[in-house]
Amino acid sequence: MKKPEIIVVTAAYGAQQVAEMGGQAALLPLIKAAGADGVEIRRELFSGNALSFLPALGHSLRQHQLTASYSVPESLWLDDGALNPRLAQYLQEAEQLGAQRLKLALGHYVDLHARQLADVLATSSVTLVIENDQTPDCRLAPMLRFFHHACDAALPLDMTFDMGNWLWTGEDALQAAAQLSRYVSYIHVKAAVPHGDSFRAIALDEAGDSWRTLLHALPADAPRGIEFPLQGDDLVAVTRHYVDLLRAV
Repeated sequence: MKKPEIIVVTAAYGAQQVAEMGGQAALLPLIKAAGADGVEIRRELFSGNALSFLPALGHSLRQHQLTASYSVPESLWLDDGALNPRLAQYLQEAEQLGAQRLKLALGHYVDLHARQLADVLATSSVTLVIENDQTPDCRLAPMLRFFHHACDAALPLDMTFDMGNWLWTGEDALQAAAQLSRYVSYIHVKAAVPHGDSFRAIALDEAGDSWRTLLHALPADAPRGIEFPLQGDDLVAVTRHYVDLLRAV
């Protein structure tokens, strides 16, 4: 069986570290040296007019022979249930980056607006992937309802399954995987532990083996994104360790 694509999420290094290293573009040689296949670029880590450099960043990704995913910290559906009016803009930004996929959270899903959503998605070759975030809007029931409706309408979109975020919504991740795996085309690998009245993400070496069981309940060919903390004196070695681990599991 072909090994899954391993993607490094730039936010795994922490916003301060990314800024100190010179931004997300400066991480590409490190990520390539660690043996990863791709990078998830985070919109929230851009500063100033950095969006104008998306084509240049896309060129650099291709030079390093790394695939691109693009994450925007917004939702597909607004608080009033309306479709996010900036979806077309975000798809265009993803195209400028040369990204294969655009990741958004679900948001407050009420009604599919299938024709409106289909018309926007038809303007782009980028695949929209909807993630379960840490808010009540992304509990299992609304996620299932949205993907059932989207599937019935034959909309060209998939799911990003964040393995850790079910802790924040208080739900069973294995149950969610059993019901949602058919829609999953991208996985955010994450382990977390209680922290105060919430949770915090931890490196896989600090976690038990439950993440392995959960990962095996998801599509084996879905790209695996490293979204847990990558920290240490030798970031290439740390990143390579987890790239190799996730490729072997």
